[in-house]
Amino acid sequence: MWPHRDRSNLTVLTGAHVTRLTLDDNRVTGIEFVHGNSSHTAEAGSEVVVSLGAINTPKLLMLSGIGDTDDLKNLGVPVTHHLPGVGRNYQDHPRIGCVWESPEPLRPQNGGAEATFYAKSRLAVAGPDLQVCVAELPMASTESAARFGLPEHGFTMCGGVVQPKSRGQVRLTGPNPSDPVEIEQNMLAHPDDMEAAIELVELCRAVGNTAPLRPFIKREVMPSNLRHADLEHFIRDATETYDHSVGTSKMGRDDMAVVDGNLKVHGIDGLRIADGSIMPRITTGNTMAPCVIIGERAAEILQAEYAS
Repeated sequence: MWPHRDRSNLTVLTGAHVTRLTLDDNRVTGIEFVHGNSSHTAEAGSEVVVSLGAINTPKLLMLSGIGDTDDLKNLGVPVTHHLPGVGRNYQDHPRIGCVWESPEPLRPQNGGAEATFYAKSRLAVAGPDLQVCVAELPMASTESAARFGLPEHGFTMCGGVVQPKSRGQVRLTGPNPSDPVEIEQNMLAHPDDMEAAIELVELCRAVGNTAPLRPFIKREVMPSNLRHADLEHFIRDATETYDHSVGTSKMGRDDMAVVDGNLKVHGIDGLRIADGSIMPRITTGNTMAPCVIIGERAAEILQAEYAS
């Protein structure tokens, strides 16, 4: 955007909150938004492209009457188009922190987490389903920190289950844009995800306690040598989000799909989605680069359709 900020056909408005899509029958004609203390409407000459992420994209669609009919009616939202997949198929990478205390402070390099590696939880898995990112500081969930305590200095093996089978949902809690959404992450609900998480923690401990890392270790803080139910209890308490939320407006042709291969919303004219919410399945790794590719592909589609 920066090189093109002075173009006459580009307006960047910061501090604005999009509240609803405006529709004429099943065609999107623009958006409603709040800026400062005032409400505004912007009309779309051709179409609207929504890129609000896996939480706010389904929220905007549902507030605009696009979603599951029964869910919307129960909240008093006028239904524009029945699209039951909106908000469903939520996915994220569970993150589990295994922490070691260091004898002295570790100076963070760049972002503080430059090393990562992948592994399989079992040989039968087609590709890597575990990812570990090494952070040069102690990190843990609120529950784990309360139980084990966090050292002043240390490092964390941030383990991720990167082919999760569990699925969650994003729901409205009310008909107004100011009403928060309910995010049912449902992490580790599938038994295969818990099995993978157990292998993940054991992998983190095996690497973290190797001889080459001993000069950087004063003691292992968590989880130490837990087994069976105790290890599962630790994992459930330690699991947090990797902030890789995707999937809530998935691409496809089945009854729960929201967009087609050209990012158009099924049954709605003049509306596309270009963000991580369109992923049918979460990527095996960080989601930022795939989201960039989705944006670039959206630009190619629009250029091919509207370039004269």
